Amino acid sequence: MNFLRKYHKWLSIGFSLFIIAFALSGIFLNHRETFSGIDLNRGWMAEDYQYKNWNNAAVNGSEKIGNDSILIYGNIGVWLTDTNFSRYTDFNRGFPKGIDNRKVADLLYTSDGKLLAATLFGLFQYNYEKAQWAKISLPIKEKRVVDLLEKDGKIYVLTRSHLLITTDAQHFTEQIIPEPEGYDHKIGLFKTLWVIHSGEIYGLAGKLIVDAVAIIFIFLTITGIILFINGYRIRSRKKKSLDIQKIKKTNRWNLKWHNKIGWTTVILLVVTTATGMFLRPPLLAFIGNAKVGKIPFTELDTPNPWFDILRRIEYDSESKIFILSTMDAFYFSEDNFSTPLKKFRYQPPASVMGVTVLEKKATNTYLVGSFEGLFLWDYSNGFVFDYIKKQPWQPPVSQSAPIGDFKISGFTEDFGIEEIIFDYSLGAINLETGRFPAPMTKEIIDKSGMSLWNFSLEVHTARIYEPIFGIFYILIIPISGLVILFILISGTIVWYKKHRKR
Repeated sequence: MNFLRKYHKWLSIGFSLFIIAFALSGIFLNHRETFSGIDLNRGWMAEDYQYKNWNNAAVNGSEKIGNDSILIYGNIGVWLTDTNFSRYTDFNRGFPKGIDNRKVADLLYTSDGKLLAATLFGLFQYNYEKAQWAKISLPIKEKRVVDLLEKDGKIYVLTRSHLLITTDAQHFTEQIIPEPEGYDHKIGLFKTLWVIHSGEIYGLAGKLIVDAVAIIFIFLTITGIILFINGYRIRSRKKKSLDIQKIKKTNRWNLKWHNKIGWTTVILLVVTTATGMFLRPPLLAFIGNAKVGKIPFTELDTPNPWFDILRRIEYDSESKIFILSTMDAFYFSEDNFSTPLKKFRYQPPASVMGVTVLEKKATNTYLVGSFEGLFLWDYSNGFVFDYIKKQPWQPPVSQSAPIGDFKISGFTEDFGIEEIIFDYSLGAINLETGRFPAPMTKEIIDKSGMSLWNFSLEVHTARIYEPIFGIFYILIIPISGLVILFILISGTIVWYKKHRKR
C-alpha cells in the first residue's frame, strides 16, 4: 500500500508536464478544421522544424501550366515559378487563412484549361478572372481530397473514402468502387485503435468524450500537484495557523474531487492511454499488419470497403486499368469499376502512412514513393528497384518502424530532364547531381508557418523531444504510457482500500 501510494505520487509529479502536454495536444488534434486558422512561427522552433532546402514536405509535386510556368505545391501551398526556379509568385489567394487551409495534395491542369487543387478541406478551382481560388461544393460529407486524375474528358476526384467523377467541375456523380476480391469485411487494427483513441469511432460525440478525458487528465494532474505542494507547505510549518487551516481545507476539496473523478473515469483513462501506446513505434510494429472485425454500431461499421484508406488513383492507358493505392495495398480495375477490384499479385514497398509518389515510368512499371523510400515497381513480375540507391530492392528481415532510409514526400520531373525528389528530412535532391541549387526564398518561409494542428501532432507523438533525446525519443510514448497506466491503477487501488476501510 505504501509502495503504491509513494510511486503514485512521485511518478505523477515526474510525468506531470508530459501528461498535460499529451492532453492539450490531443484536444487540438481532435478539431483540426476548428483550429486551422492558427499558425506558429517555425523560426521559434528547433532546427528540424525550420524550412531548409524544401524539407518538411514543403513540396509534394508540381504542375506545368505553360512553357515556362510551373506551379509547385505542398505544405507551403501553391507557388508559381519557372523552369529554373529563379522567381516565385504567391499563388494562394482565395484559400482561407491558415497554412492548413492551403496544404495541397495534388494539382490538376486539365486539357481544357481548368486548374483544380486537392486540399485538406475540399476541392478548389482557380478563377482566372478574379485571380483566386474558389471552393467547389462536393456531394459527400467527407472533405479531404487526396488525388486528381483526368481521363477522356472526365475528372476523377479521390477522397480517402470516395471516388467522384465530373466533366465540368460543378456537377459530380459518385463512382461506387466495388469491394476487392476476397474481401473479409475486416479493418486494420491500427485504424481501429486510432479511432478509439481519438473518439472518432462514435463521430463528433466520441471526439467530445475524448476531449473530456483530456480535460480530466489535466484536472487530475493539477489537483495532484496542488496536493503535493500543499502537503509540503503543511509539513514545513510547526505552528497551526489560519493559513494552514485554509491550506488543509483546499487539500480536502482537491483530494475529494481528485479521487471521485479519478475512480469514476478510470476505465476511459486506461483505454485512451493503452490505445495511444500502440499508435507509435516501437509498439506499432506489433499491430501494423493485423486486421480485426469492424466494431458494430460505430463509424467503422460501414458498408464502404474503402473507408478512409484510399490514397492515389492512376490510369494505365497501355494496360487499360485503373490503379488504386490504399493504406493497405495496391489494387486494379480492368472494367471501369464494374466488378470486384483485384489485388496486385506483387506489391511494392510502401509506408502504411500512404503513398506520396505514383508515376508511370515504363510499360507495367511505376515509380512508387513513400516514407519507405522511392522504388521502380514492375507490377507484372514483381521486380522492385531502389531508385535512389540504384540497386535491386531486398525486403528487410525485420522492421520496427514504417519508414525507410529515405522519407519521400514529393517528386517532380517538370524542370527539364532532371528528376528531383523531396525527402522529408533532407529536402530537395537532384537525382543526377545530388544537389538542388535553388533555395527557398524568405517570402515563402515567412508565409509558411506550422499549423497549430501539426505542432500538436509533434507534441502528441513525442517527436518534439527528438532534438533532446535523439532516436530514443521513440521510447517516450511506451514509457509514458506504462507510467500513466501505473499511476491510474495504483491510484484506484489506493482509493479503493481506503474507501473500503471507511
